[in-house]
Amino acid sequence: MVERLLAAVAEDRTDAGVAVHGVYRPAADDKVMPPTFPEGPYLLESRRVDGEARATVVLDQVPSQANRIEEALLVARDKGRIELPLFELRAETERGPVRLTSLEFPHRYADAYLRDSLVSGVRFDHSDVGQRLREVSAEDVRPLFERDPGSLIFGAWDSHRKGRWAKFARFYASSMFGLDPQEGERRSMRKDPLNLSGGIDDKTRAESDWKFIAVGDKAKDKARDKDKKLSVIGHGHALDGAPPGGMVISEARRDAWISLGGLERLRFGDVSDEVAQLARATLLALALAGDRLAFDRPSVWLRSGCDLVRVRETLAFERDGGEVEEFSLSAADAVGVFHELRDRTAEAGLVMASDTIEVTPIPSLAEAIRHAVMAAAGEE
Repeated sequence: MVERLLAAVAEDRTDAGVAVHGVYRPAADDKVMPPTFPEGPYLLESRRVDGEARATVVLDQVPSQANRIEEALLVARDKGRIELPLFELRAETERGPVRLTSLEFPHRYADAYLRDSLVSGVRFDHSDVGQRLREVSAEDVRPLFERDPGSLIFGAWDSHRKGRWAKFARFYASSMFGLDPQEGERRSMRKDPLNLSGGIDDKTRAESDWKFIAVGDKAKDKARDKDKKLSVIGHGHALDGAPPGGMVISEARRDAWISLGGLERLRFGDVSDEVAQLARATLLALALAGDRLAFDRPSVWLRSGCDLVRVRETLAFERDGGEVEEFSLSAADAVGVFHELRDRTAEAGLVMASDTIEVTPIPSLAEAIRHAVMAAAGEE
């Protein structure tokens, strides 16, 4: 597979990209709960599937799929299964330590979490590693290859700092959707075993000394106010009305694409063509490893009510002229291929790091983190 990936990114390549097509069914053949949107609640669209237009419902979009792969890569790294560079931010709060990494930062290498942190007491952008990342350009992506390859695979743009910075478009994209959606229906009620009724004076005092208002006294009208009901603080019956009822689908699909055209656009400064080819093959192998770690599983759990069981899956090089070359690759084998290509690239002079650089938040960010953690715990 190492030599096959090198051929896929060669200057005279005949491959257009790597495609992954997965077919899934809802667990227990139940309906699924897609993500909701303000004007939806679900995102419905027409797609061409197997050569014909089909009605579909979005189950997981490209950014969400990328986050799932980054999560899988982080878990594998923490377990020692894969060697990758990492930035790690740690902050102390009354609820315990908080950990965030460059595989979780929303804007990857360009994230404000890094900008507002310190490396050995030096503001990140003024540190040696920060200055190195600031050297990245469309003509030379070596700083990201060395320190944050995920920014090249899944895309990144530094929009939080002054000046004009290069935009790196993703060359890996994956999404999931359901076919032939039919809207379901749900009527749900939380029942209180004592059937408490009545009202309260102020819902913002739910965790302190709120005042009970009995239905039937002269404050009766207040108790009927929807913001004054016992149910708003967790007591009594609560009818949720008509929440989104999910979707019945015939099956779910996952389509992933690794664009070799997009990968080809990455430039590596003044390195030789041989080193650039090795570097591109390494990034291709890492994209495949991430995909396999996240999705080479018997099932995929997207969210509550959306557990999907894999029925079948194909991986293939799609070639010039429409030819398809199928192949199989396990997560373990994909990681092994990545490590071999990374090592060969390092021997040729372009080194991808594998260490962790620890950063600490500046006082203002530390306070913002502490406040968010305490507020989430209901303590602030």
